[in-house]
Amino acid sequence: MNPTDHVLDMFAVPGDLEPLAGGQGHSVRAGDLVLSPGRDPEIQNALSPMLARLAVELDTRPGRVRRDLRIAMPVPARDGSWVVDGWAASRFEPGTRPITDLAATRAAGAMFHAELLRAGLQWTPVGDDRWQVACRIAFGNEPVPADAPALVHALADERDDTDLGPDQFVHGDLTGNLLLDAQGAPVVIDVAPYRRPHLWAEAVWVLDAVMWFGADPAAMDDFAAGAPRQAMVRAALFRLLSDRPPDVGAFERVLGVSARR
Repeated sequence: MNPTDHVLDMFAVPGDLEPLAGGQGHSVRAGDLVLSPGRDPEIQNALSPMLARLAVELDTRPGRVRRDLRIAMPVPARDGSWVVDGWAASRFEPGTRPITDLAATRAAGAMFHAELLRAGLQWTPVGDDRWQVACRIAFGNEPVPADAPALVHALADERDDTDLGPDQFVHGDLTGNLLLDAQGAPVVIDVAPYRRPHLWAEAVWVLDAVMWFGADPAAMDDFAAGAPRQAMVRAALFRLLSDRPPDVGAFERVLGVSARR
């Protein structure tokens, strides 16, 4: 699936497209922009202006050093809209490579969330996609579907009222959505916005890294008890309920590591 001529015209980019990682495997480079499909206009209209302002601030902050955190700059279309026929744009970052190291991901995520708090940026959940629904179910805001896998029901029964910390604007899908630019700075891309505790978002990053990016399963030890365990339970519920279809066996193996240790 490629952007149409109308999309290319609205973002003022040429039609010679280069496939890129990201955007669920459908992102393309067009000129100096990255175009990504499947974007919800309601979400992007709220999210992109905030991220664009913060990206400019981080890039122009006095005293900035070359390895300080950056955010991929969202770019509007010629008419000011942030989404055209489901496609959204961000500035292409030349010379980047993906970061899959879990320690680097957790460190960059902590910095990103600190910047969101410092800037006073808030996120009010919008939309009703499967990820938003899964998140609500994971936190007990909606009931678990009766036909959910047995592992989902078992994890739901494990939840308790342990305090996970305050809700804030978090990136719920940072693993695999972090780049290292040519100057050595981490660049946050494809922000998946949620209003949940930071500990939950970090648990999602760790779970994703262990399951899909080859991270050491020992990382799950940090989430074996107390509030971290409750965050991981909700992270696993979130992924099990939003994946289509979920690899239940893989979840059982990964979650069993922390249960046995």
